[in-house]
Amino acid sequence: MISKKMSKALNDQLKNELFSSYLYLSMSSWATSKGLKGFANWFYVQAKEEMVHALKFYNYILDQGEFAELQEIPKPEKDFKNPVNVFEEVLKHEKFITKSIYNLVDLALEERDHATNAFLQWFVTEQVEEEASVNEILDQLKLTKSDGNGIFMIDKELATRTFVLPAGVTI
Repeated sequence: MISKKMSKALNDQLKNELFSSYLYLSMSSWATSKGLKGFANWFYVQAKEEMVHALKFYNYILDQGEFAELQEIPKPEKDFKNPVNVFEEVLKHEKFITKSIYNLVDLALEERDHATNAFLQWFVTEQVEEEASVNEILDQLKLTKSDGNGIFMIDKELATRTFVLPAGVTI
């Protein structure tokens, strides 16, 4: 059993994860419209990953005997200036998600909710990986200085990303 306060906080994070998926689908659409199919692929795979994250929260809430409340999801941004700008927005969003995960951990520790704390540790590790991956791409993009050849090479690399369902996760 989890507290009502924890249930509300987890449901809020469920909404954040669903929004993340929605945001990355919007970014994928933007990239496709710009002829950047590799970028579009990266964002599409990211949207799938975020949906898995949302489902992990959904199932955890249900497993704890609480109601998984699907909240209204805001419309995501759809206009970006260029690849650097879109990845700057990705990093900003991932930092927001990291902060929200840390706030959940803080609440779990405050409430001595060891099960939720253990559940959240997967997300703590995941956010380190998310931010590192985005920073690496952003660094590469900044090196290109919007040079077409550099963007083309990064686009080709991003096209190779594939979705892998994490072990132990069912959807």
